[in-house]
Amino acid sequence: MFPLSSFANQENKKDASNDEIREIIEGMTLEEKIGQLFVVHVYGQTPTDPDYEDINLRNHRGGKNFQEVIENYHVGGIIYFNWTGNIGMPLDAAQVNGLSNGLQEIAMDQDSSIPLFISTDQEGGIVQRVTSPGTVFPGNMALGATRSEDYGTRSGSIIGEELNSLGINMNFAPTVDVNMNPENPVIGIRSFGEDPNLVSNLGVAQVKAYKKENVISTAKHFPGHGDTAVDSHYGLPIIDHDLETLHEVDLKPFKEAIDAGIESIMTGHIVVPALDDSGLPATLSEPILTDLLREEMGFDGLIITDSLGMSGANVVPPERVPVEAFKAGADILLNPPNVELAFNSMLEAVQSGEVSEERLEASLYRILHAKMDNGLFEDPYTDSEAIQNIGVAEHLQTAQEIADRSVTLVKNDNNVLPLEETEKVLVTGPSVAKPVMVSNLLQEKGINTSSYPTSTSPTDQQIEEAVAHANTVDKVIVTSYTANTNESQQELVSALQASGKQIIVSAHRNPYDIMVFPEVDGYLSTYSYLEVSMNAVADVLTGKQNPFGRLPVTIPELYDIGHSLDYIETELSADGMKELVAELVNQGEIINGERKLTMHLTAVSRYEQTGLSDKVIKHMDSFQRLLEHQLENDAISEKAFSYLDTQAILLIEHWQSQ
Repeated sequence: MFPLSSFANQENKKDASNDEIREIIEGMTLEEKIGQLFVVHVYGQTPTDPDYEDINLRNHRGGKNFQEVIENYHVGGIIYFNWTGNIGMPLDAAQVNGLSNGLQEIAMDQDSSIPLFISTDQEGGIVQRVTSPGTVFPGNMALGATRSEDYGTRSGSIIGEELNSLGINMNFAPTVDVNMNPENPVIGIRSFGEDPNLVSNLGVAQVKAYKKENVISTAKHFPGHGDTAVDSHYGLPIIDHDLETLHEVDLKPFKEAIDAGIESIMTGHIVVPALDDSGLPATLSEPILTDLLREEMGFDGLIITDSLGMSGANVVPPERVPVEAFKAGADILLNPPNVELAFNSMLEAVQSGEVSEERLEASLYRILHAKMDNGLFEDPYTDSEAIQNIGVAEHLQTAQEIADRSVTLVKNDNNVLPLEETEKVLVTGPSVAKPVMVSNLLQEKGINTSSYPTSTSPTDQQIEEAVAHANTVDKVIVTSYTANTNESQQELVSALQASGKQIIVSAHRNPYDIMVFPEVDGYLSTYSYLEVSMNAVADVLTGKQNPFGRLPVTIPELYDIGHSLDYIETELSADGMKELVAELVNQGEIINGERKLTMHLTAVSRYEQTGLSDKVIKHMDSFQRLLEHQLENDAISEKAFSYLDTQAILLIEHWQSQ
């Protein structure tokens, strides 16, 4: 029980902050109030970077540099991108930390002294602005393939800590769209999967982790962008789900995130006729943002638009886009393509009475409350020494562990995998899917490989040359990249199959590629083309890692969600694991830990025979700790650890379900 005085203190603090926010609002000009609604991008590596002045002016950023934009338009926040020069590739952590602190200093020197939201998109996978030497994660669908909420928490904690070290206090993540469409061009592997419960659980794990790291998280893209074949950056998608499906599937992760205390939700530029038959995208829809999200779902945090420069938002004249989004219920207007036009449009809307000052101040209150609640008024700056937390060994190891556990072996006819050192192997496919990197990694592991990269859509000549290379080897690995929607990649695989060689496809983006060449001999999905995933797939191809990932989506007419294969042929039991230990000893993978492992498994076997599930689970947990200890002390190899630990997890899951 908490003492009544603690509740009283909380209420007193809440009242004090309310009074403080009201006092700040009363001292603000109308222009300052409107400026707080905007989060904008500006080009530059420093607050007054002279090298980017012309591009800022040409692109209507509202000034020649960050300082002018903040002074001219009193913006509430900044969004960092790589292409704006804010975050370099590779990352220069000291530069980003210095930029963030410099921007906050400018903001705090203004008459209103309101700190900035400094934001970015750090989802992991294909959407992450902070890259190496920061920690690079394989992405959401890879997390979904691990089925691990612990990994969701650990990845969120690491991303949050590293963003915080850079002075970034708002992350436009996690993506909680439920990906149900194999042809979805914009979400795909940015989603945790197609099961709304899985998406909800992993989303909530990350939300809570970000909160502990004092980074504002953002669930996106409301009310759910998972079942579309149109990219809202370039068109206007329509989601034709009925109300029941919307509530049971698309909206569920958002409901769970709200219950977990999510601080902001980003709108999607998507039309949802079952929620609003006007034809307007959710970003501009009062029935969706106000009636559904704010009132029916009870969300009282920040509603943020997706970027207002995207095609999906531009169904009204440019000067009307920010006004209509605000009237629909948005609080923050993200990334308008013309800062001056957007600002003046909102200013005129308030001055004319189209938007009331009461409505304006309701959003302003939420914005200031979020900044105060996250300690930005108290101290908006970040210690320059904090960057030492970025890309540390423990963080990198966690990212690699997630990638290792995510690789999913979907098909393995005639045990075409793992590869043998005696075989000659060609690795080919689009350059973007990293065939050369995979080939080099396999060579380092003792496999005789060659590589032949192609364009993303292989030409006829490239296909002919790939076949010629294939005729000189025993097996061919094709690194595919969304081949289910790329006819040229399909033709490449078909031509290679006709060569009579054993064909293994390793899908390095969406997992659906096997839909268009189901007869290949082997098929894996990594959900990523990043180096961390290429390391993982090389280990799986050679058998160093036991494939453990499970499909987080259905492959229509072929494989159910949850499908997976591995390299272990012993039965799933303690006795089966004892046989596995013996095999690993014979392979030289267990050096001097056999006795302890076998004794432990013998005890578990007795509990299995008597049906004592609690005892089995408890002792298998202990067995996993023993494995970790033996790995640290070189009593077992990484391969032995992978094979025994993955079996231990499956055995625990089996007995937990009894």
